[in-house]
Amino acid sequence: MNLFKYTYDLVRQIPKGKISTYGAVAKALGNINASRAVGRMMNQNPDADDMPCYKIVHSDGRLGGFGLGIDDKIRRLKEDNIFVKDGEIVDFEYVLFDDFKTDYPLEKLRQEQIDLSKKVKIEDDFNKILTIAGFDVAYPKNEFDNACGACVIMDYKTGKVIEEKTVLAKTDFPYVSTYLFYREFPIVKKLMENLDSNPSVIMFDGNGILHPYRSGLASHAGLLLDRPSIGVAKSLLYGKVEDNTIKINNEKRGFALITKRAKKPIYISPGYRVSLKTCVSVVRQLCKYKIPEPLRLAHTLSKKSLINSR
Repeated sequence: MNLFKYTYDLVRQIPKGKISTYGAVAKALGNINASRAVGRMMNQNPDADDMPCYKIVHSDGRLGGFGLGIDDKIRRLKEDNIFVKDGEIVDFEYVLFDDFKTDYPLEKLRQEQIDLSKKVKIEDDFNKILTIAGFDVAYPKNEFDNACGACVIMDYKTGKVIEEKTVLAKTDFPYVSTYLFYREFPIVKKLMENLDSNPSVIMFDGNGILHPYRSGLASHAGLLLDRPSIGVAKSLLYGKVEDNTIKINNEKRGFALITKRAKKPIYISPGYRVSLKTCVSVVRQLCKYKIPEPLRLAHTLSKKSLINSR
């Protein structure tokens, strides 16, 4: 779905003489944790005359930011009979609007994650690993410019690169924690459709079952593509580390691995049709540096291709 369009249409519902908040819009999307994403979407709004992002403020009445500057935000609010004093909305509770008409899309996507997580298999379910693909997506500063996805496929035994592919595409979904799949999968899918070879295992810069709903990017994408998949994240968003094993709800979901030339660990988790033990073994073999080579090379390729596309 296009979460930018949906969010902007919500903001257009705010009546004349009223304002709303980042949190209220996030709740109307279906998840209060999307508040920061709402802020970024307001900042990226291409036309403040068409979509009144200046009407969105903090939940305590503070103005928040505005791409055209705070003075312009105050001017626009004043023209709508909303006044500001000492950086805060006057009569905030009286002018607050939060009665959005919505079907809570993030709630629906969360339920989809929960339903799909029941189908995720984390046992080894493949014949032999011959090749492995790493996927990475590089994003522009302006969300309405093209992002660049890259895939690098390597021979698992020799480490030789056998295929590289890139695609450019706009994204319809901002970054919202625990919803990374919906941001990146459309680009990943395009890459998969353009590959000449058929990788044995696919690897993602993101989590597999190391996710509060067992449905991170690697698990969700692996399931829909029906490919053995591995998640490798650079930071730990969820879970508790005990002797390098990462647990959520007392279930082993991942492994914290300190690789060559690294002081901090990477976080490995099964995506789909690969066991945790095999995930760790594969990543160890592919690490010349901190990040396993298919992901490191895909990251470099996506960044370079994004710069060259400008």
